[in-house]
Amino acid sequence: MVKLNRIYTRTGDDGTTGLADGSRTPKNAARVGAYGAVDEANSAIGVALLHASGDHRAMLLRVQNDLFDLGADLATPGEPEGWTALRIVQAQVDRLEREIDSMNADLEPLQSFVLPGGTALAAHLHVARTIVRRAERETVTAAGEGEVNPLARHYLNRLSDHLFVMARHANLPAFGGAGDVLWVPAANREAN
Repeated sequence: MVKLNRIYTRTGDDGTTGLADGSRTPKNAARVGAYGAVDEANSAIGVALLHASGDHRAMLLRVQNDLFDLGADLATPGEPEGWTALRIVQAQVDRLEREIDSMNADLEPLQSFVLPGGTALAAHLHVARTIVRRAERETVTAAGEGEVNPLARHYLNRLSDHLFVMARHANLPAFGGAGDVLWVPAANREAN
């Protein structure tokens, strides 16, 4: 259980931060960038939750909890002695896949790329999706510099798909949307 008595410690004033294993690293290290982007994605999902209900809300709440697990995973280099690090597991990736398949069953195949918009929920999900993609890139960079759980990358890759499909699902008329907002290539090239 986490217990925080004080929020500020002044230990980061020198430009370093503590990892879960007690070691310190520069605040601009790739690993810190990765879990920082995960935290940012979690915050964006928190904003999306303001517009979510039903199954969408339940799925997003599970994702938020998973993202804390993922942050802990990324903040723990290697396998610390004396305790078991919290890691993303295959079951969390599998759950995302099942939820994607369930939502996707209600959707028509895409005929064009989707523009990020539509309902308020869909628009916020697209913002979260792009942050998750950045978190994935940062995690790949961190993996190039040190050991990172491969399932962390898998989870992020699947989560961006999950958020994309949920955004499309949120734009269905049954959820107050008018359908996908589609890209029309070269739509504005001609002078009006």
